[in-house]
Amino acid sequence: MSLINTQVKPFTATAYKNGEFIEVSDKDMIGKWSVVFFYPADFTFVCPTELGDLADHYAEFQKMGVEVYSVSTDTHFTHKAWHDSSEEIKKIEYPMVGDPTWTLAKNFEVLIEQDGLADRGTFVIDPNGTIQIVEINAGGIGRDASELLRKLKAAQYVYAHPGEVCPAKWKEGDATLAPSIDLVGKI
Repeated sequence: MSLINTQVKPFTATAYKNGEFIEVSDKDMIGKWSVVFFYPADFTFVCPTELGDLADHYAEFQKMGVEVYSVSTDTHFTHKAWHDSSEEIKKIEYPMVGDPTWTLAKNFEVLIEQDGLADRGTFVIDPNGTIQIVEINAGGIGRDASELLRKLKAAQYVYAHPGEVCPAKWKEGDATLAPSIDLVGKI
């Protein structure tokens, strides 16, 4: 079953953010856009490149009213240790959520149970707590924050403009479409 257009399931977890441990829950995602960004594990190889890329673009996400939550099945203590020891991870200002009980990985259907790790899953959640974008990558395939930003802008546009849709390769400022019988067979 697809998670598209479903509500984020209830959860509470502890995250590491800016030198502190904080509580994060599904309620934090209501009223603003959120990205939940699962990755397999701290102290690995592709993961720090992805999280560093998100950190490099974090100001852009914030400007769009989007909070980023990175999540792995590690603990919040492990997130702190990684943050303290890696120059790439030290750049991170968004919450690094610990999911040692696998609650979030199960809720978002990215748990690799036999390994106790999460797939590389990206979820964009609208201000109503509804999942609008789902992307799952194999472990060896890193994601690109600039492409995520493009898709987020499209999701925000469609959310704010009911009756319009964004075609392939749409970028902010490009023309959109208004689906109707008049467009059938003309694109």
